[in-house]
Amino acid sequence: MILTPDPTPKPLDHLAECGEGDAPALVLREETLSYKDLRSRVAALASWLKQQVPGEGERVASWAAKGVLTCLLPLACARAGLVHVPVNPLLKHAQVAHILSDSGAKMLMGTAARLKTLEPGDVPDCCATIDEDAVWEAVGEHDSALGLSDASPDNLAAILYTSGSTGRPKGVMLSHANMWLGAVSVSDYLGLAADDVTLAVLPLSFDYGQNQLLSTWYAGGSVVPLDYLFPKDVAKACAKHKVTTLAAVPPLWVQLTEIEWPPEAVASMRRMTNSGGALTEELVRDLRAIFPQSRLFPMYGLTEAFRSTYLDPELVDSHPTSMGTAIPFAEILVIDDQGNVAEPDEEGELVHCGPLVAQGYWQDPERTAERFKPAPGASEYGGMAVWSGDRVKRDINGLLYFVGRRDAMIKSAGNRISPQEIEDAARATGLVAEAVALGVKDDRLGHAVHLVVRRMQGAENAEEMLPKALKHELPNFMLPQVIHWRETLPLNPNGKLDRTAIAREIGS
Repeated sequence: MILTPDPTPKPLDHLAECGEGDAPALVLREETLSYKDLRSRVAALASWLKQQVPGEGERVASWAAKGVLTCLLPLACARAGLVHVPVNPLLKHAQVAHILSDSGAKMLMGTAARLKTLEPGDVPDCCATIDEDAVWEAVGEHDSALGLSDASPDNLAAILYTSGSTGRPKGVMLSHANMWLGAVSVSDYLGLAADDVTLAVLPLSFDYGQNQLLSTWYAGGSVVPLDYLFPKDVAKACAKHKVTTLAAVPPLWVQLTEIEWPPEAVASMRRMTNSGGALTEELVRDLRAIFPQSRLFPMYGLTEAFRSTYLDPELVDSHPTSMGTAIPFAEILVIDDQGNVAEPDEEGELVHCGPLVAQGYWQDPERTAERFKPAPGASEYGGMAVWSGDRVKRDINGLLYFVGRRDAMIKSAGNRISPQEIEDAARATGLVAEAVALGVKDDRLGHAVHLVVRRMQGAENAEEMLPKALKHELPNFMLPQVIHWRETLPLNPNGKLDRTAIAREIGS
């Protein structure tokens, strides 16, 4: 029997009901919303959205920094019977155009400055655009409220776009149940409570970032959203708001260990959580030295299944490289190449089963079939499972250890990056004939993006022009740190670019 907290999911908007009325729910720069305020704002925004986009299950996108709109939209869309599509604010017009077209969004809400960067043809004819200030003006004039949703927990609630190892970003379909149970699970194993204060520094377009809000609200705590410029901004916010819970990815943790922390920021910190890449033993030691009283939760996650494992803080010092064990509502199996459960210390594929498994990729049955397959016969949950492509081992004590990825995904600064997306952008400039993007191990980033290219015949000043062209088309986190120019690129026996040889040559 798999031990879980309460497994009964509700419609996602019911999270607004979890906290006490006068308790702070959302602490913004210009205002603080109590749970009573949260409920009234969600009800008003949901009512306006339903009037603007009346079709059940229609998609509504947001492209803005953290603020009251981006924080409330997950609940408001759910209440209005709509599907929220949060777009990473770091993305640029080409990626946004793909997401709008692929999702079939009927509305895009964003900051005015971002909306102005969109080019002709980026926004489908069926998609209205409106800046976030105008949204709240319209909501105020609308003067109506929408009651709690009675939607089925299996209904689609959000589409989160994530890079794959090939092609453009794909939309992961998350139900109300996926997101509700994710909030319950994390709140349970972190031990969140109503007096907790979470500093939300991760993008709300990530499942890990969005769960900062949802798990804290499930516990009745308060969230402080922060878009920071410098690591010291994080420490200052922790001191100012007496933050108890901080989530980050390894590159940010590295930066945070290199600054001075005010005693009041350290004193309030109860727990720190990590995902998006493994913590090094050195980084664990540094965090321990700064936050000796805090509990450190290393975690491993998949957008396709929200989160899979966490390591008990009591085991971090003795097993610093372990991924830990399954989170509540997750069943994690290690399956060998013959399709059987792997023996202890035998390598196999990590397969995630249970109610956190997403509903597949939006309008992409081919890629859905590659990743979402029937659960192995040994599964207690059964149903569909996510076959991760990640190779892991489980030791005799049940602790999991990461071995490697089967695909070419680059993980840099906590971002999953598609090599093909970078390569396509490079070739589209007309400056290069061939391109291969690879991740090279980097102490600060996890992996640095390297781009190996062959110049297009007749392309003058390509070395100077390519970085500028890529900067216009790609978000900063996708830009290559190093571009290697070659007269020829090696081919494999099938006549394709030999990625293994190229990777070996540049030390990837």
